[in-house]
Amino acid sequence: MISHHVQSLRILLNAPDKIDTVLYGGITMSYLLWALSKNFGIFVLARFVGGISKGNISLSMAIISDVTSPEKRGKAMALVGIAFSIGFVVGPMIGAFFAWISSGNRNETWYIAPALFASLLAASNLLYVIYNLKESLPVKYRTKTILSGMVKSVIYINPIDLFQFTSVSGLNDKEQHNLKMLGRTYFVYLFIYSGLEFTLTFLTHHIFEFSSMQQGWMFLGIGLTMAILQGGWVRRVPSHKTKSVAELGLWLIIPAFVFIGLAKNTMMLYLGIFLFAVSTAMVVTCMMTLVTKIGPEHQKGTITGIFRSLGALARASGPIVASAGFWYFGSTTTYLTGAVFLLLPPFILHIMKPL
Repeated sequence: MISHHVQSLRILLNAPDKIDTVLYGGITMSYLLWALSKNFGIFVLARFVGGISKGNISLSMAIISDVTSPEKRGKAMALVGIAFSIGFVVGPMIGAFFAWISSGNRNETWYIAPALFASLLAASNLLYVIYNLKESLPVKYRTKTILSGMVKSVIYINPIDLFQFTSVSGLNDKEQHNLKMLGRTYFVYLFIYSGLEFTLTFLTHHIFEFSSMQQGWMFLGIGLTMAILQGGWVRRVPSHKTKSVAELGLWLIIPAFVFIGLAKNTMMLYLGIFLFAVSTAMVVTCMMTLVTKIGPEHQKGTITGIFRSLGALARASGPIVASAGFWYFGSTTTYLTGAVFLLLPPFILHIMKPL
């Protein structure tokens, strides 16, 4: 949800290349605070610092839009998806490893080792950014004064303006319509998707009694499936087929959550998880590619940032609603209800005007 504030900062400051360093530094600091936390209050502060620093993803996607040509932008977005998939593979394995080594000696400071390890990774990322990442926004498009930047930043904070893409100029009626349709499709999809994804660990632990290691293997399988599909197929999808692939992915997520919600054995659960991984590999990458086809070239970074901000807003609110439904109504009702509402995104995308 914070990521759209980053876009306003990108306009607000006349040295936006420094923002990347600040964000990655904030992530490093959040893990250090976690390692040093002696009470729940400091831990919450650490998560707050980490949350406001996660706008680095949206900023990175905006930079990719700035520096790539329309012909290569789809492949660049797919490479980002591959990077996420690799993280999805390696991350849970590392987490499961730390859970395993601490299982026999779970004292009050068991969390320090994984927190320091995460901080080390974030610090290495920070150093890489400092020495290699350059500002991509041309000087002529940067705001000249702080006051004008602050005025513009308001439309990056207001969710209504985000859904309307108010800050994007130079659009014709068709482009304005398509941006709004894509934004709403992306928000509804991620609102439901992220909520149900968030409760997946609850489901596997409480219904199927998965251990931390078993959950790690589950996420390993999801990550490998996504990495193979994105690296071998999605990044090679022709530009004119991007919309149809995104639609297919949106349709596949529906039976995925139906199978997961109705699962009475691990075979049915794994089938749902496999469809979940296949759908995930297709949807986000293709939708990010679609949105970069709209609007003037110098506005691509802004459009991408707003689009990611809508996704961040969905990811912030979706898990709250889904978690409440999971614990109040039960897993089956929650997943099946989510599957019904997931009929909306592919329908909205299907009726969208041709790009």
